[in-house]
Amino acid sequence: MTFRQHALELLTTWSKSRRFADELLAAPAPAVQELFYGCLRQRLALDSLIESVAGKKPRPVVVHLLHLGLYELHFQKNAPHAAVHETVELAKQHVSPAEVRFINAVLRQANPAALAKAEPWVRLSHPRWLWERHGDAWCEWNNQPPPLYVRGDAPWPGVLEPTAFHPLCYRVVDAAKFFAEPGKYYVQDPSTLIAVDVLDPQPGEAILDLCAAPGGKTTYIAQKMQNRGQIIAADSSNVRLGLVTENCRRLGVTIVATIACADGRCLRGRQFDRVLVDAPCSNTGVVRRRVDLRWRIQPDEIRRLAAVQKKLLAAAIQFVKPGGVLVYSTCSLDREENEQVVAGYPVGEQRVSVPPASNMDGAFVCKIRAA
Repeated sequence: MTFRQHALELLTTWSKSRRFADELLAAPAPAVQELFYGCLRQRLALDSLIESVAGKKPRPVVVHLLHLGLYELHFQKNAPHAAVHETVELAKQHVSPAEVRFINAVLRQANPAALAKAEPWVRLSHPRWLWERHGDAWCEWNNQPPPLYVRGDAPWPGVLEPTAFHPLCYRVVDAAKFFAEPGKYYVQDPSTLIAVDVLDPQPGEAILDLCAAPGGKTTYIAQKMQNRGQIIAADSSNVRLGLVTENCRRLGVTIVATIACADGRCLRGRQFDRVLVDAPCSNTGVVRRRVDLRWRIQPDEIRRLAAVQKKLLAAAIQFVKPGGVLVYSTCSLDREENEQVVAGYPVGEQRVSVPPASNMDGAFVCKIRAA
């Protein structure tokens, strides 16, 4: 299977289910990743190019083929003859001769100058409401392929290089070698370390980590505790908690017990030195990494999530010992999920990462001290 064929299958899978095809992206060729992710990122802009020539959208498989060809031509800047020829040859395997001729004509006639005249959210390939909330710079940031970062104890010459973000955060410079034998490293953007640093867990303490899966923050808590004390990792299902267990095993963490109880209800009566609520959120701070998210999230989802977050926070505060610490965090950039959720609590330290100014993913972290 050619990389274009593979990318076409991924785009078809995504368009039918609107669910991200992670299982199909296991160890993909870099060329497949670039085409698949690139076409998803630039979907609205690519549609605009098609409509500037055709006037209306053709059937889905033709759209996917055009997306592939137009992305190669106008975003990858591949040689026009090769991009058009290879896309047309692929089209011959999937569509009628008339549609092949249509694809050939659109690829040759589409002019990227048409995008310069489009509305800014179209040019930047984001839903209008997201562009209105967060602006041009944020949209441009989301359209850049993100670096890969990991948390670990030491650099790995030729594979991992230190960063200025955090002493335990390294940038992956050779992904093939890294994933061949990842060892005791955890793939984690530097923004996700902030919540645990603000929580400041100490060796020997009892910690509750609500919404713990897949375990990135849980294992970092254990690392800061020098693997001494007790961590209860709670989440909504044993399936999700299986990821926590596996990551603890791989990283050598032995102080974590898991419990399928997302809001901690089954822990009633227990109290902890520190509680982390890494709440489910809209993920607007990580749109750059969750490539299809911009096409799935809706404004009413933010309102729904804010209601869930308020309930989680109200439940979590009951588990903090007097004088103990609760940290609320999200990877959202929206006030409804952040400042408005913690309003009314005795708020202490707050840290906010807003891309692109922060040069890392978006995050909101707030410390609340129990009475």
